[in-house]
Amino acid sequence: MPTKYASGKHAIAECDRCGQRYKLSELKKLTIKTEQVNIKVCFECWEPDQPQLQLGMYPVNDPQAVREPRPDTSYAVSGLNAEGNPSDGSRVFQWGWNPVGGASGFDTLLTPNDLIAAGQVGIVTITTT
Repeated sequence: MPTKYASGKHAIAECDRCGQRYKLSELKKLTIKTEQVNIKVCFECWEPDQPQLQLGMYPVNDPQAVREPRPDTSYAVSGLNAEGNPSDGSRVFQWGWNPVGGASGFDTLLTPNDLIAAGQVGIVTITTT
């Protein structure tokens, strides 16, 4: 079946961006916002479709709230401490940084925790000849 266009295998064309001459078959169409536009560019000028141009094109659902929430009733009875007695509840957490366990001895009443570090240094003997 005949076509209404010539094959164009030897056709010469210009890049729409840089103006250099190439074979028409070497030029590629640009895609902008997921649509092909009538711009043909060389392999050096071609770039893939920029994903940031597609922001807002698709609906985004990112719900944060919970429907009909219930309060935490296990606050006073959850968890056991080191002695096996009920602890202060599910919202109690321990933390420590520089040094682990608190900065000094006076803050143990404000931020009590079990993250007290202990260490020892042994004897090092260096012998040279």
